[in-house]
Amino acid sequence: MSSFIKTLFSSIARKQMMALTGLSFCAFLAIHLFGNLTIYGGKTRFNAYSDHLHSLGVLINVAEIGLLLLALIHILLATLLYVENWQARPVRYVMKTNAGGRTLSSTLMPYTGLYLLVFVIIHLLTFHFVDRGNQGIFQIVANVFSKPGYVIFYAFSMIVAAFHVKHGFWSAFQTLGGNHPKYMPLIRAVSLIFSLCVAAGFGFIPIFVMAST
Repeated sequence: MSSFIKTLFSSIARKQMMALTGLSFCAFLAIHLFGNLTIYGGKTRFNAYSDHLHSLGVLINVAEIGLLLLALIHILLATLLYVENWQARPVRYVMKTNAGGRTLSSTLMPYTGLYLLVFVIIHLLTFHFVDRGNQGIFQIVANVFSKPGYVIFYAFSMIVAAFHVKHGFWSAFQTLGGNHPKYMPLIRAVSLIFSLCVAAGFGFIPIFVMAST
């Protein structure tokens, strides 16, 4: 039992759990984006989509609790791994950003992750934990995205999310054993395409709403 616990909480196991939680959030982003794109169908369609989600009742509550747990696990593991890496090389030295396969997106992972945590909190306070009154979700979204400052903040946040996803997606597969010369180029390509879809798919929504309302 003790050996199992040691294995479960080993550095490799933590990286694997972080990879799994990260891929879970990528799946959530894809589903969330697909639903949000209904806003291009207009007020009635977007409100109908929102009403359908709320009609699921307890299932939505379970999904929200599950996402919260995944987020807590992902953040905790990311923090532990960051501290471990920092302690492993306490004296920083000058090196090229791309040395050892490092890229801009991989170098910025801790910072983009922290930024996205702040963004998600603001996003939830703005759209989820808000008194709707007699307003539909479309009107709430339209009111928020009528403010140019928030539109810029949201669009910029989606660019940050794209950087985070670009590295996180393919590195998760690498951590889980997918680092094969035959498949990794395809995985990297899918990672790039998915990150661009995240940036463009979510990022153009506030611009569209502000321009059409």
